[in-house]
Amino acid sequence: MSMAVYPSSCDCFVSLPPASLSPVVVFAKNSDRPCMEVQEVVYYGAATHPKGSKVMCTYIEVEQAPKTLAVLLSRPAWLWGAEMGANEIGVCIGNEAVWTKEQVEEHDALLGMDLVRLALERSHSAKDAVLIIADLLGQYGQGGSCKEDPAPFMYHNTFLLCDRLEAYVLETAGRYWVAERITEGARNISNQLSIGTSIWQEHPQLRSHALAQGWWNGTEEFNFRTVYSLKTQPVRMEAAKARYRAGQELLEKQKGHITAESMMQLLRNKESGICMDSGGFRTTSSMVSVLPRCPHLPCIHLLTATPDPSRSVFKPFVFCSRVTQVPWVLSPTFGENDPLWQTPRFQTQVDRRHELYKHHQRALETSEGNENTQRHLQDKQRKMEADNLSLVSNLLSGIETSSPSDLSDLFLFCVEKEIASYQEENH
Repeated sequence: MSMAVYPSSCDCFVSLPPASLSPVVVFAKNSDRPCMEVQEVVYYGAATHPKGSKVMCTYIEVEQAPKTLAVLLSRPAWLWGAEMGANEIGVCIGNEAVWTKEQVEEHDALLGMDLVRLALERSHSAKDAVLIIADLLGQYGQGGSCKEDPAPFMYHNTFLLCDRLEAYVLETAGRYWVAERITEGARNISNQLSIGTSIWQEHPQLRSHALAQGWWNGTEEFNFRTVYSLKTQPVRMEAAKARYRAGQELLEKQKGHITAESMMQLLRNKESGICMDSGGFRTTSSMVSVLPRCPHLPCIHLLTATPDPSRSVFKPFVFCSRVTQVPWVLSPTFGENDPLWQTPRFQTQVDRRHELYKHHQRALETSEGNENTQRHLQDKQRKMEADNLSLVSNLLSGIETSSPSDLSDLFLFCVEKEIASYQEENH
């Protein structure tokens, strides 16, 4: 693949006390993908699996775990894995594309997005998730096209993983990996290697491989970012450096006062490129999670399920004993006629838009070119989000909320309220 084309970009953030305003861990991610790609929000319940069974991921089968946890996923509708998500324990993971000196190979393996889902289904802590991804990389490798397009588009991955207590950055180059542990403060990642010498664990051959390739002389202090990064970065990866620095600066300005709401505003920052719409790519979905240190308080996950967080509404989801899968954020399925399962793949296109996506886009199109209508729509969106955040505040304060009365319907309630609002605009 030509080095001139690297059109993917994402930004992940995490805040731990004392950077957070209250004793919570706050996770946030913008998923930047092809501008016409639809992202759905899917819930899978906990399950037990027969011994020796396998699970089909996007391109390959892997050994299934005896038990899998309940997970909430925000994912491109055509694939198995997820761009970002959470599990019932309170583990959150987001991944990003990265290119390093290690060659990206054109073969089917696990997508980084598959690794996100597999780790969420199997991990009881962020630390567990790091080690599970490392083990899966060793067994199956990473690879396969990451875009619903006839032209193959491949990359390696970095991950931001957190739970109620701590966070990790996991960065990979092929089967090689390195992890950094974060116990306080704020951290971000943006489509580039960011771990230097602060290494918690690493692949056992990480350094010997670099030595054999002539990337490291074995005497200087080992700096993963320096040793494994490409000497000449593609143009878009150079742009990622600016986003990374902007993210650091925005986190620094908010240090000690970071909340779910301030993370949402960070994800909406267009000036920095964190909220993006350029080069055929845009922010297709966003997520913010609040993970209280107090184990008696629920973890709350807020998702847009629509493109451009600056023109979307974050809606809360809480894991509980009975969760309602929201049909309005599920994309249609196409079975054996899906372009993913055709040979060759992706020669045709299908309409993967879910109901919320359709109503959201129609409302934006209706308001286009009319400043008053646009302002009215945005005011309604912010009012809905303020109501959602009020519910979140009550839950984090331990205050029972009566509307909706059942937390299993919380996300459904908010999605249906948003759709009804757009229907008013569209008529």
